This record gives sequence, structure tokens and C-alpha cells, in this order.
Amino acid sequence: MIIRSEDDVTAAVLAEMHRTPDSRTKELLTALVRHLHAFVRETRLTEREFQQAIATINAIGQKTTPSHNEAMLIAGALGVSNLVCLVNNAHPTQANNLGPFYRAGAPRLADGASLLQSPTPGARLEFKGFVRDKTGKPVAGAEVDVWHSSPVGLYENQDATQAEMNLRGRFVTLDDGSFSFTSVKPAGYPVPIDGPNGALLRAQKRHNFRPAHLHFLIYKPGYKTIASQVYDPEDPHLETDSQFGVTEALIGKYEREGEAYRLRFTFVIEPGEARRPQPPITQKVTA
Repeated sequence: MIIRSEDDVTAAVLAEMHRTPDSRTKELLTALVRHLHAFVRETRLTEREFQQAIATINAIGQKTTPSHNEAMLIAGALGVSNLVCLVNNAHPTQANNLGPFYRAGAPRLADGASLLQSPTPGARLEFKGFVRDKTGKPVAGAEVDVWHSSPVGLYENQDATQAEMNLRGRFVTLDDGSFSFTSVKPAGYPVPIDGPNGALLRAQKRHNFRPAHLHFLIYKPGYKTIASQVYDPEDPHLETDSQFGVTEALIGKYEREGEAYRLRFTFVIEPGEARRPQPPITQKVTA
């Protein structure tokens, strides 16, 4: 098609979609073009702004490394990660963002074992979880990956002083659907702001903190795999999470016993596709 007006551009691109053999790919690309072109028209995007947008997209890729996923981080800062999660899971749900810090290959640990692979000062945490189906029946034999930040707000992949896979572990639920571990109580933390994510937050005058939480990934054939996060109800950033991840169903209830804490939580999973997600990162930083 010879382009004679701005409307012709959209029509020409959409006309080429008939060549796309996969129907879902065609649907996604068609919607992307329609909405992207509508955004340009609605905002009357300037040439300078367009060039800046391209530079930002390039910077997201340039900032992403084996130990840091800038694209996943900025998707959370725009609310896209949690929106995708909520669109794809019935409400209320224990499903939540996978987040940018999940690593595959966490050590398989015995029930009740410690997540500490190196000395990590902090208040002791005793956690016991239960995995059940929608009828309340225990789900035995589910694999549960667990990971969380340290009491100073760093995941082991960000911190060369922590041992490999510190504060990470993988458990298998028992006959009653339970699994348990000990660790240290995680802290809330600032997400990295030395890349495009930081530029986005500064432009909006937003803080970059996440409330304290524990991560879980629950996998068993025959059930839909879910990632989840359980949040500390007393964290000061609970209602202003920079990644928009806090849902009402995932606010935990800590019980304090002296200087230690206990936490119990039940996860509900439903029949569906068991699929381990692609890890956003593959290794940790080096000194």
C-alpha cells in the first residue's frame, strides 16, 4: 500500500497480518499495532519523545544481565506483572508476581530445614505452609521453591557476601500438604533505580520500596503452577508497593515469640498446566 495519510499506516500494517500463520500470534500482534498506533495518535507523540522511547527500550536490554532483569523490574513498576497475574487467575487467588529474582536450581531441603547457606544475622523465622486444592484437600508431593531477601534487603544474587543460593530452597509437601522451614525474617527493600526503572519512578516522584515478603513457586503435574508472595502486614510500604504486588489475599499474619517469629499460610492451587517459568536471572553478582 502506498501511504497517503497517517491512517494509511495503520491500515497497511494490519493488512499484512494475514500472513501470520499462528492465530494467537496474529491476534496479539493485531491488538498491539492497533493500541500502539492509537497511543501515538492520542498523545500526538513527538519525534523527540519517540527517539527517547526507543533509547529507553534499548537501555532496558542493555541493563539486563544474568544477575539482573530490568525488563521484569519495569513491568512490575508499571503494574503489568500483577495485572497479567490477576487476569489469568480466579479472584481471590494466592498467585502473585514471579518477580525479577527467582533462580532455578535451589537446593532440595528436608522439611523443616534452614534456608541459611551462610551466616545471616536477623530475627529467626519459623514458617509452615499448606498446599490445598479448591475443595480443601491437601496436595501432597508438590514442589515448592522458596526465596526471599535478607534482613538488610538484598537477595543473594545481588550480594556477593552471601553464599550461593542463600535464603533459597526447594521443598516437597508432605501427605497433609504441608511444608516448613526456618530462616530469618526478611526486610522490605529498595528496588534498583540505576536504570530505566529508576528514571520512570523519578519522573513520577514515586519511592522505590517493596514491602517485606517471602516468595513461593508451587509446581505439581496436574495443577496450574503458581508463583506467590506473602507480605508482612506491618511493613510501612504495604499500600504503596513500587511493584503493585500486594493483594489482600496475600497479607500474612506474623506471630511474635520473644525475638523470633512464626508464620503460617495456606496456598490454594487449581487444576491446570504445570509449567516451570523461565528464570528471570541465572546467576549472582561477583565481588
